[in-house]
Amino acid sequence: MASKPGILTNWPWKPLGSFKWVILTPWIAHSTYSFLVSEPKERDLTYFLIFPLMMVRMLHDQVWITLSRHRTAKGKNRIVDKGIEFEQVDRESNWDDQILFNGIIFYIGYMLVPESSHMPLWRTDGVLITALLHAGPVEFLYYWLHRALHHHFLYSRYHSHHHSSIVTEPITSVIHPFAEHIAYFVLFAIPLYTTVVTRTASIASYAGYLAYIDFMNNLGHCNFECIPKAIFSAFPFLKYLMYTPSFHSLHHTQFRTNYSLFMPIYDYIYGTMDKSTDTTYEIALKREESLADVVHLTHLTTPESIYHLRLGFASLASRPQSSTWYLYLMWPFTLWSVLVTWFYGQTFVMERNAFKMLNLQSWVIPRFHVQYLFKWQSETLNKLIEEAILQAELSKVKVLSLGLSNQGDLLNKYGELYIKKYPELKIKIVDGSSLVVAIVLNSIPKEASQVLLCGKPNKVSYAIVSALCERGTKVTTMYKDEYDKLQLRIPNESKDNLVFPGSYPAKIWLLGDQCNEVDQRKAPKGSLFIPISQFPPKKLRKDCFYHSTPAMIAPPSLVNVDSCENWLPRRVMSAWRVAGILHALEGWNVNECGNVMFSVEKIRQASLQHGFRPLKINNLISASVLN
Repeated sequence: MASKPGILTNWPWKPLGSFKWVILTPWIAHSTYSFLVSEPKERDLTYFLIFPLMMVRMLHDQVWITLSRHRTAKGKNRIVDKGIEFEQVDRESNWDDQILFNGIIFYIGYMLVPESSHMPLWRTDGVLITALLHAGPVEFLYYWLHRALHHHFLYSRYHSHHHSSIVTEPITSVIHPFAEHIAYFVLFAIPLYTTVVTRTASIASYAGYLAYIDFMNNLGHCNFECIPKAIFSAFPFLKYLMYTPSFHSLHHTQFRTNYSLFMPIYDYIYGTMDKSTDTTYEIALKREESLADVVHLTHLTTPESIYHLRLGFASLASRPQSSTWYLYLMWPFTLWSVLVTWFYGQTFVMERNAFKMLNLQSWVIPRFHVQYLFKWQSETLNKLIEEAILQAELSKVKVLSLGLSNQGDLLNKYGELYIKKYPELKIKIVDGSSLVVAIVLNSIPKEASQVLLCGKPNKVSYAIVSALCERGTKVTTMYKDEYDKLQLRIPNESKDNLVFPGSYPAKIWLLGDQCNEVDQRKAPKGSLFIPISQFPPKKLRKDCFYHSTPAMIAPPSLVNVDSCENWLPRRVMSAWRVAGILHALEGWNVNECGNVMFSVEKIRQASLQHGFRPLKINNLISASVLN
């Protein structure tokens, strides 16, 4: 929102939220019906293609968003180093409003302007007229409109909303108040309307002009330089006719220079070209990929999680992962992506962060959680994880933390497999188990006298049960085999606190892997379920309380956080990911994998000293459970 919002700031359909596209339903239905029932000679392809063209424009923008986020995460040719936060993602989440607005105008224009019907596919004269009118009147008028929008009166009421984004993303280009979009459409309508009324318009000229505007808008705001220097060396005059991402990026950092739309010629003519334009361009071209200090290795979860990735839909990535109704409409692409990852895939960079002089990255193995459940996939998965570790080693990464199913006793002995295979590795592999134990122990009220462990015992549960028994808390289990396994791991002086058979009335339950629905339903009303696994349990009981999976709130100084980690809230990071950061910060030259457990108290103190905070149980919930 602008600092002093003016009239026509909000879009008229804002109250409709995600259902705003319903506005186009009558036109879409009518154009489709007319096209299908009309005789071949009477069918109007122009009318029918308006909606498909809008969908193509949205796909075009999404491709740019994904490309930009991937390139800037890797760092190659990045222009501005500052991070993007949730506030910007929220502000730019309505980027499709301008496409919806254009669609409404085109449908209304089709109804009111008879010449707009039955356009031919191609007319050369119309294409030339469109190009000339854009290079002349449109670029000239835009330059002066843009300068006017930087006058304090209009800037504070309208254009400051756009400039709230210092670090731009492709769709920053269309984030303006409604009134500005009206002005811009009037400008861009000059070639469109002229060719229509002169009967020189064609589907190609319309679609091509919109594609050109979208392409150049996305290019100018993508925050990585991608125009080769060789182009300007071969054709020097192009520097007046085509801007670069670094050219427009300077407008967002300097504000009073580089006003031109896509053609810098008017900045040259009127003396508003930023003096550092050429230098910024050359520096960005020479910039190499960023070297990470810490890498968190994760993977896809559900088939729909591809849309929740930071490289997917930005607005979905900025919220905890959940089912969204419109994703069901995209099942053909979802199915295709699953098939592709099943047979092929390479680890890719998803996100970059910065914290206390450390460069952090998240890498994704393109495999879904269900694939980790098949034993016959273990060799392939271990190969992918191994390749990622070796790649990180070559990139001089200090610490690599294993997230989600990339660690496991049956898969790779919590990462020990790779240490034994490559004993000369300098990179440290961390499974994060010690921090998980610290967080879970901190989540259990000190006054709790009895805790029930539900699920298959593993490295983490052994350590938690041992610590609870040592502090005098009674721990119960449901099944004899679980009890027998835990008995072997508990010190003799604490074994009296491990009891069997399990006492179902215990109101604090630790939910581990393979804790099934039947077991959950045995818990008494008002119980507190505390997950100790990577994945959250299904919330089957509305009469019970569910804690988050082990995680910590990131400190404010950890920057460039604009997406949620799977199902966790904003600015909350899983314990496994935080553990890797802490190992690098403290310089602990140890591998935490296999049966090795790092000092629980030491890593807990380190997390607090560096500003990480555990998610707290509500005091009212805690009192209810204990009573």
